[in-house]
Amino acid sequence: MNIGQQPPESPDLPQLTPALLPAPRHDVLGVDASAHPPRILLLYGSLRSQSYSRKLALEAERILRKLGADTRVFDPDGLPLLDSVDRNHPKVQQLREWSQWSEGQVWVSPERHGTITGVFKNQIDWLPLEDGSVRPTQGRTLAVMQVCGGSQSFNVVNTLRVLGRWMRMVTIPNQSSVAKAWQEFDEGGRMRPSPFYDRVVDVMEELMKFTLLVRGRSDYLVDRYSERKGADAARRLAQESGAVEDNPAVAT
Repeated sequence: MNIGQQPPESPDLPQLTPALLPAPRHDVLGVDASAHPPRILLLYGSLRSQSYSRKLALEAERILRKLGADTRVFDPDGLPLLDSVDRNHPKVQQLREWSQWSEGQVWVSPERHGTITGVFKNQIDWLPLEDGSVRPTQGRTLAVMQVCGGSQSFNVVNTLRVLGRWMRMVTIPNQSSVAKAWQEFDEGGRMRPSPFYDRVVDVMEELMKFTLLVRGRSDYLVDRYSERKGADAARRLAQESGAVEDNPAVAT
């Protein structure tokens, strides 16, 4: 499967007990069951041919597809370092467009020297908080996961939570940290059945539920008093300068 292509409609999930993982219940969540499938973007943080963060992202994608999501996995290979090219570079444009397309995201990074990799951070650095009226991350849901070469650690997921907060995202409570990742995947790149796998399923199920709850409401949920106050001050200043005519029909 090529990165960015959607997996089969019925992904092969031999590790899963399908009867125990029903699709999210729209009636319980109080959301429209006829709306389009939740759009989820997955990012991973390694360029290695045997990247375990990529393998984990693809495994998460299969689970999301089973739950009814529309998914895209961004391939960071070829993404230039921040500020080494302008924003019109094709990989930069693809990343920004896919982030804008998404309603939720999954971030997966290896732990390197106690934190996230430069490959992963470079992707986040290319996503602006605001670009005109477009905000590529604000109000979107986020799930964070990490892979470890040794014993289990939570340095990366903690850092990813800080980044998610900075990018004004709605980060779900659950998370996944896969210890000794080299033991958790078979020769075909598939994750073996284990409590680690079950936790990944938990995280993807929770992400789907939160995404259904938040989407369509994110603009309201992240609407801020301070920003409204600033916009009102700018409007009044424009009116006083004569740049904008006051509309008496609009209450102030």
